[in-house]
Amino acid sequence: MHAEAPQRIEDYAMIGDGRSAALVGRNGSIDWLCLPRFDSPACFAALLGDSGNGRWLIAPTGQAGEVHVTRSYRGQTMILETVFTTSTGSVAIIDFMVPQADDNSLVRIVEGRAGHVTMQLDLALRFDYGITVPWVTRLDDHTGICAIAGPEMVLLRAPIKLRGEAMRTVGRFSVHAGQRLPFVLSHRASHLSPPPPVDAAAALESATRYWEGFIGRCSYQGPYAAAVCRSLLTLKALSYQPSGGIVAAPTTSLPEFIGGSRNWDYRYCWLRDASLTLFALMGAGYTEEAVQWRDWLQRSVAGSAAQIQIMYGLYGERSLDEREIPWLAGYENSTPVRVGNAASAQVQLDVYGEVLECLHQTRLHGLHAAPHGWALQRNIVEHLAQIWEQPDDGMWEIRGGSRQFTFSKIMVWVAVDRTIKDATRHHLSGPLDEWHALRQRIFDRVIAEGYDAERNCFVQSFGSRELDASLLLIPATGFLPEDDPRVRGTITAIEQDLLQDGFVLRYRTESQVDGLKPGEGAFLACTFWLASAYARQGRHEEARALFERLLGLCNDVGLLAEEWDVVGKRQVGNFPQAFSHVALVAAAMQLSKQ
Repeated sequence: MHAEAPQRIEDYAMIGDGRSAALVGRNGSIDWLCLPRFDSPACFAALLGDSGNGRWLIAPTGQAGEVHVTRSYRGQTMILETVFTTSTGSVAIIDFMVPQADDNSLVRIVEGRAGHVTMQLDLALRFDYGITVPWVTRLDDHTGICAIAGPEMVLLRAPIKLRGEAMRTVGRFSVHAGQRLPFVLSHRASHLSPPPPVDAAAALESATRYWEGFIGRCSYQGPYAAAVCRSLLTLKALSYQPSGGIVAAPTTSLPEFIGGSRNWDYRYCWLRDASLTLFALMGAGYTEEAVQWRDWLQRSVAGSAAQIQIMYGLYGERSLDEREIPWLAGYENSTPVRVGNAASAQVQLDVYGEVLECLHQTRLHGLHAAPHGWALQRNIVEHLAQIWEQPDDGMWEIRGGSRQFTFSKIMVWVAVDRTIKDATRHHLSGPLDEWHALRQRIFDRVIAEGYDAERNCFVQSFGSRELDASLLLIPATGFLPEDDPRVRGTITAIEQDLLQDGFVLRYRTESQVDGLKPGEGAFLACTFWLASAYARQGRHEEARALFERLLGLCNDVGLLAEEWDVVGKRQVGNFPQAFSHVALVAAAMQLSKQ
């Protein structure tokens, strides 16, 4: 059997169980799955190589003639339904993972809709990111197979006859109208006894209740509700339920530029991304998730404020060493494939502002106080008072050397400003006079060195002439109001310099500020920020037009990657990306205020 390449990024949909996630292609192939956690080694890694690196295909056979494919999530859930229509009939595959179960289980129900369709199953389990071929045996009750290698055990229970072929498990079967055939893949540590069988029908009902129960708590009633709800469901699926941590994406090394090297591992919890996710969830009424994340945050950053990282593992792990996986060819030959993230050791001052803004917002929303939360906040501000004048690596994880990034300084101002507001509003103790003076010093420095009076705009870093899309967030931070001439001038400058085919670049990579070869897509979150900025300035028609153009980039099931390739007209970057969906929700909420 020849190796098959992965599909376009937008041809995938995500299913998940609150601990891990799988990407399912329009062709019926699951090409990415890490078990038992988001950041575990993948057992299906075809996404970053080919089918020989692990995948699970269920689809009509090649003899079925031309196949028409449609798909959607079932209502407001993360249960995917893909319908294949052939010359002989139609068949649906209902794909989902089982939340709140003892073990990770992925269920695929093949359902005949009309006529009959001949189907094929092709399962290639490859542990350790596509390299380790497991030992496969038949289950004693002849209902499927068991695959073991090292610490991993995966079982496939299937209602059809399976056989081994070229280090794969394959099968062929026919489905007639009205038939339902359940296939269940389960994971458990190899030193334990095999997991018990899963009742697919009961699991489907349970998963449906779980996702409908979540979205049923949504309080958002504004415009674009369908897109907002889909984004909230996606963000929920990116939340690691055992700890409350929120991953930036379920994938690693999907390139920001096809054929390039901007390929990073996003299966970790960025304080920035998670904080913005929390704002979106709180804005939609999800206080339970907000408390879980805030508690995760406090556990993760516990200790010295000087040792706070920009990102952590799912339980708050700090060691995220970066390495390359040489046996994977990379998505469309975009190398290297990376596991771990060296940016975890960077200093990014804006993170402190996002974290303290988050704590501030949880207080405003009336969430019960976290033990030692105020002590943590004071400790952070005391640390910032010592280091805020130092250069940092910026919110984009620049690998070209530290600079005095303007937005980083603004977010330090936010950290101090929100602490002053919390102390005043909630009668919390602290050296208010010192904090007021510190806030003013930061403000004055930003105006003096981060603002270009000649061009009437803020710049990427002190003394630079480069622009940065993060500056679109200035009015949202409260640093300056949206009608300030300097804010208006900054938006105009970004429109002139960073718009490419109507979408916003993070910055000009030709400046080599990030130490990497030029070239990347337009950053979707940044373009949503521009739509929000328009709305804040009363440019309502422009805001709606840009927002709706962005919605048009969502794939057929409403998902967004990190970036948009304006030349290739395709999604690029890790997928689905929390940052993009958070920005979508925030922009919709801003538009709802008009």
